[in-house]
Amino acid sequence: MRRYILGVSGLCFIAFSLVFTSWKKSNTLEEKTINANITPLKNAYLNYAEHIYDSAHLKASGLAFPVFEKALTGFYNLKKSGRVSDSPLLTIADFDQASSKKRLYIINLAEERMVLNTWVAHGQKSGEDQAVAFSNQNDSFTSSIGFYVTGEEYQGAHGRSLKLDGMDPGFNDNARLRSIVIHGAPYVSEGTIAALGRLGRSQGCPAVAPELCNEVINTLGSGSVLFINKSTAAYHSAYLNEGTAAAFAQVPGLLNSDLASIHQD
Repeated sequence: MRRYILGVSGLCFIAFSLVFTSWKKSNTLEEKTINANITPLKNAYLNYAEHIYDSAHLKASGLAFPVFEKALTGFYNLKKSGRVSDSPLLTIADFDQASSKKRLYIINLAEERMVLNTWVAHGQKSGEDQAVAFSNQNDSFTSSIGFYVTGEEYQGAHGRSLKLDGMDPGFNDNARLRSIVIHGAPYVSEGTIAALGRLGRSQGCPAVAPELCNEVINTLGSGSVLFINKSTAAYHSAYLNEGTAAAFAQVPGLLNSDLASIHQD
């Protein structure tokens, strides 16, 4: 009887092993098929991003391609989500760069050109010349990284200002509570850099030079995308899906049938 039970158990184990192996092979083949479909689409999207990057002469202005590609991906994911207007403008504050560098970029993606490249301040407690610390907490006096959408303008303590809505929970979604806005500040100037070796610092706002404040606010308006970058493994976002970006951007060279085959990664 014992031998019979052991024999049945052995047969069951063999049958299970065969089914599992068959399923694993099938699953692996399906994954390979999906990856085979995704890879050319993502390659086409990266080529598209490189084209805009080159056309706008962003490398010469100091913006690294991985930062631009990340911001571009977020731009199209936000468009897909319906959170932004029809504006073709993408604004990047690249806090990988020192404050003494012109690290604010306003890019017209439709025209593939840079509209403005200038200085932008970071928060007092984010660091000296380099921004190294970030927070989403009220009264932290630090900058918050991630994607923002520009809101309404108003007259505040710093004059004409533009409100910002943070799109990344845990990273910048307290922007309204913290009154994180775009405004002009006299400490954003060449004179301050000459005196201190860096820009002055804000209470967390991406402040710009007073003489450029009206131009920046007029250009951005309401509903455009701002990305405050710091390359760190701690940052993650729901808006960094390249497949979604490739589909929504209608990347040149991709057919509708190709776009339909994109899977979420």
